[in-house]
Amino acid sequence: MADNQSSEKKLSRRKFLVRGGLGTIGVLAVGTYVLRNPIRRAILEKANEMDLAYMGSTDNPMLWFELGKDNVVILHSPKIEMGQGTFTGLAQMAADELEISMSNIKVVHATTATGNIDGMSTGGSTSISGLWQPLRELAAIFREMMKIEAAKKLGVSVDDLSVKDGVVSANSKSLTYAEISEGVTNWTIPEKPILKDISSYKYVGKPVPRVDLDDKVYGAPMFGLDAEMPNMLYGAVVRPSKIGAKFISATTDKAEKMPGVIKIVSEDDFVGVVAESYIEAENAKQAIEVIWETPDNLQQDAIVSMMTVGNGKSTIIQKEGDALEGDDIVQMEFRSPIGAHAQIEPNGVVAFVEESKATIMISTQVIGITRKEVSSRLGWDAEQVNVIPTYLGGGFGRRLHTPHAVQAAVMSQAVGKPVKYIFSREEEFQHDMFRPPTHHILKGRLNEQGLLDGLEHHFVSGDVGNNSALVPNIVPPIVGADIGAIRGGFLQYSAVPNHRSVYWHVTLPFATSWWRSLGLLANTFAIESFVDEMALKAGKDAIEFRLAQVNDDEAGKRLKEVMRTAGERAGYSEEIKDGKAMGFAASVDAGTPCAHVVEVSVEDNKIRVHKVTVVLDPGLAVNPDQIRAQCEGCVIMGMSAVLFEQMKVVDGSLTPTIYGPYEMALMKHAPREIDVVLLQGKDTPGAVGEPPLGPIGAAIANAIRRLTGKRLQSMPLKLT
Repeated sequence: MADNQSSEKKLSRRKFLVRGGLGTIGVLAVGTYVLRNPIRRAILEKANEMDLAYMGSTDNPMLWFELGKDNVVILHSPKIEMGQGTFTGLAQMAADELEISMSNIKVVHATTATGNIDGMSTGGSTSISGLWQPLRELAAIFREMMKIEAAKKLGVSVDDLSVKDGVVSANSKSLTYAEISEGVTNWTIPEKPILKDISSYKYVGKPVPRVDLDDKVYGAPMFGLDAEMPNMLYGAVVRPSKIGAKFISATTDKAEKMPGVIKIVSEDDFVGVVAESYIEAENAKQAIEVIWETPDNLQQDAIVSMMTVGNGKSTIIQKEGDALEGDDIVQMEFRSPIGAHAQIEPNGVVAFVEESKATIMISTQVIGITRKEVSSRLGWDAEQVNVIPTYLGGGFGRRLHTPHAVQAAVMSQAVGKPVKYIFSREEEFQHDMFRPPTHHILKGRLNEQGLLDGLEHHFVSGDVGNNSALVPNIVPPIVGADIGAIRGGFLQYSAVPNHRSVYWHVTLPFATSWWRSLGLLANTFAIESFVDEMALKAGKDAIEFRLAQVNDDEAGKRLKEVMRTAGERAGYSEEIKDGKAMGFAASVDAGTPCAHVVEVSVEDNKIRVHKVTVVLDPGLAVNPDQIRAQCEGCVIMGMSAVLFEQMKVVDGSLTPTIYGPYEMALMKHAPREIDVVLLQGKDTPGAVGEPPLGPIGAAIANAIRRLTGKRLQSMPLKLT
């Protein structure tokens, strides 16, 4: 299909739609230093609630859709498929507006060469919600383009045409999309797309099989570790084992003479080996003698001391009424540990740097940033680098950082051939971009009616968004808080007369960054555990206590409905029955409310989760089965994080560095039942991938409190 578009139609209206979403925050940012603290809080509250818009080009539908002679439409997705089912949801949305069957649409990753790049990357639970409007508009435009050309070829009016399954008909005549496109070199692009009524959609809102199911079942080479190029060599990079180590020098004589070694690549910031095989590159790497400058050996107790409320710089992110003072205040502390991503597929990349172009095949969530970093290192224009993203064997934020693409590109340039570089499992664990540890102090006071008169959340965290490629350096000074660390840190009980949330930032000596749900898991664990303790102190039902302290605005009504439904569906009770107790918790993330009820027992002094009831209000469910799967995945991942996972600092190194010692939930730990209920509190899709992770830790801790009388205040939750 020709890729020209009419020079008269620039589709500026859609450009405005996509980019205009930043207007509110942009205006607020200008005024920051006029009314600094109130404006900061307004920005942060807005950022905490909003669905992030798509930030890429919608000027040309030809960047998105490719039509084959077999009448199959190929959608070049700017969002990455990392197991969350995004490709299927996007296919449903596009197929309904294109008027084609699901069997006639194929979704592939858009390479940077296509120009279809999302500046918001893949993350933040916004792949479906962010593309809901622009993708349907582009599909509608594509459909209307076909009708305009069909009318010309069939000699009829556009109004006389009907479209079904990629076939345009008038009277007894019909043409497929592929037949319509033959010979067309100058397309007429309609100025305003006419979207179909959602009630007429055949696929959106219904469960359909995943479009990537067959490839995954049959083991198609689709992941980063599968990537290959002709005449490919293998690379390895020498990395330190100590936190804060700085490279001084390296002796490479022995490594240079080892079997299979092609070249030792010595740069100011790394030393790499290029060899004929993976094992030869790894063996030669071990033979390189490196001198590192290392600081004093850090220990875990130093990290715990560092990560304590009161250290670092504070920002009030939420404030109403007065600060709590007096002798009748209840105060509790909570902690969460360092967490690894521990995704099943370690990072990998294949890079081929030729004379004037570079090709990068990689598992990445940030194709635009990866391209920028590689082109910057090579000293080239960005257009000379083509990043070809692969499927991800787990992302969770780990693939937002891709310096290994730069290293592979440098090694490839040095040898003039493609170089494949794969992290070892030890490298993945030791050089992860970790979930930062946190510390929380909660304060509360009850009034005469047994409700909260005041509630405060003070919490400290390392970097999540700050110091990452995704957050421009100008943002932290303006907003005063890390927009990732504060996720879930706001108090949803805004009907409490006096409430505030205060964020403290501490810079850790090792790299921390985005981890699925960002600060939501730790913040919700602390807040919902404390609120539950206050309900017990007041002698009130856990759910009724919460409902009484949520506002009746639109967001509050959705949260209340989620809470009520969870309680009713699970048959929530404060009683202990057959050695089992129930725990409840709820949270709101990116505008999506979620509630969990868990049934827990203690067996051999270990926590056993039997059933989890999840109620989520994601708005319009594009694919309900997909969303249920996301909820189930969040429950299991959350259970693993709150019951087992933790990294520690021992003698200056992060440990453990392998599965097994790094404990994770196993099949035997999974609940016998995860019951998922979906509500629709708004008529557009909302965030899904991360919100269901929020309540699980607190829900388990709250059940254990009722069962044993013990309030567990540190993750991972242990009874001894």
